Amino acid sequence: MKTLNWRHYVALALLTFGLFLPGRMTLPPLDRDEPRYMEASAQMLETRNFIDVRFLDQPRYLQPAGIYWLEAGAEALFGGVHARHLAWPYRIPSLIAVTLAVTLTAYLGANLFGGPAGLLAGALLAVSTLMTAEGRMATIDTVLLLDILLIETALLSAFLDRQADRPTRLATALLYWAAIGCGLMLKGPVVLIPAFGTPLALWAVERDKAWWSRLRPAWGWLLSVAIVLPWCVAIDIVSHGHFFSRAVGTNFLGKIGHGQQAHGMLPGYYLLVFGLSFWPGSLFAVLALPAIWQHRRDARVRFLLCWILPHWLVFEFIATKLPHYVLPTYPAIAMLAAAFLTAWPVHKPLARWARWLMTTYAIIWCVIGVAFCGAGVCLLWQLEHHVTPGAVIATCGALPLMALAIRLLMRGERLHGAVSAVAAAVVIHAGLFIAVIPALDTIRLAPRAAALFDDYRPCAESRLISVSYSEPSLAFLAGASTRFLGIDAAADLMGKDGECTLVLVDRRDESAFRAAMQQHGRNIVEYGRVAGLNYSNGHKLDLGLFAGVMP
Repeated sequence: MKTLNWRHYVALALLTFGLFLPGRMTLPPLDRDEPRYMEASAQMLETRNFIDVRFLDQPRYLQPAGIYWLEAGAEALFGGVHARHLAWPYRIPSLIAVTLAVTLTAYLGANLFGGPAGLLAGALLAVSTLMTAEGRMATIDTVLLLDILLIETALLSAFLDRQADRPTRLATALLYWAAIGCGLMLKGPVVLIPAFGTPLALWAVERDKAWWSRLRPAWGWLLSVAIVLPWCVAIDIVSHGHFFSRAVGTNFLGKIGHGQQAHGMLPGYYLLVFGLSFWPGSLFAVLALPAIWQHRRDARVRFLLCWILPHWLVFEFIATKLPHYVLPTYPAIAMLAAAFLTAWPVHKPLARWARWLMTTYAIIWCVIGVAFCGAGVCLLWQLEHHVTPGAVIATCGALPLMALAIRLLMRGERLHGAVSAVAAAVVIHAGLFIAVIPALDTIRLAPRAAALFDDYRPCAESRLISVSYSEPSLAFLAGASTRFLGIDAAADLMGKDGECTLVLVDRRDESAFRAAMQQHGRNIVEYGRVAGLNYSNGHKLDLGLFAGVMP
């Protein structure tokens, strides 16, 4: 099978869609970023303000409005009024993006290294740990990945046209500049790193920039500007210039010199976490390094390396680091790993020190895989003190596949070992998102607290004040009127407007809150409690819901 036809791509897209669909409706808001995106998108629909993005009563000047438009549109189209506090409609853009990204990766891999390599590249990307997590959340990362993939697709098309000495179609140039414009609307200047980093790296390596003219740069940039300029003018007027000072000056440039939000790491961080974040493909990417070096003069390999290295190095040397920052390099890494497994012959023997390093990395990879197989059962037992049948079935299904992968790799059957590892990853992820995470009631503090608030709402437009628990997921589930305040501020607001206000307070803060309320001439009455674990910081909380009453 030298190439793939449309049936292969449709089948892969449907498989990817099916792989990322489970758990989407049952999972509560995940991470801290996802509920911020969802709540800001919901408020955009409620206020009909599609220019000035806000989270609760604060402007959210981190990136342009593109991702919020997509999520708000998905909620309006598939959700409606009664789905305002449901997570799944906001996750539709990421579901579509991950499906298209995997399919496009297979398309590029097939055109570069043949059909089997393309399918395997798509599979390695789809089951990677980071993609599995990001593809299920209503955040920007998979949508941005798809946009960057479209940019690299246009660049690769022009590059291969140069290699074949054939003209480059106008549609290729339009795709490139339109994708840059859309990327600017999604994440601002970040998209320029891969958009210009790849051609600049190729220029530095080849000393030839003539092929760049195939993308019509003389006028193409006008298309990008036309996409992003109207919103830029509007937000500059609405925010009185504050958006650009905060989004570019504080959020973008501020991440370069120091780690923001406790995410500062030294260079080498992404290499360190690669074994986990790209598992199970991480082992095959490392094993492919000698073959990649051997084929470094191959134009196809050269292009993929110029896709990976500029983006990776920029983010290694930026102080603020999060695993998903290098996600746009994973499709290219998957293609190189797949080429090693399917298209390249066995390379010459390695030096002893290289074999030792490869063996060490393989052992670490095996440990991670076995740990993943049993992670669901262990997590349920640790947090809930019981296990579900689905979690047991997933573990029993994944362990033999993982053992088979290890055995095949030890026998030198690297392709079959990779396929078995991919199958194990599919079972692991299905078990986690279907049978494990939805059953973790201990960490579902926000859904249970919001449900308790709904049970005791004193008014149609009641307000929830949270003193001891400030997770964004609570704001999304309880509504835009939610406020996160300190004890004195909460007591002051309750004293002024207590009839339609309830307060969520941890047991450790109750006495201080009660004293503050008494200073305002009010007592408090408890309506109910929820206890659990705040998964973002590991703190155990025992939250009480209180109303203020006259003594």
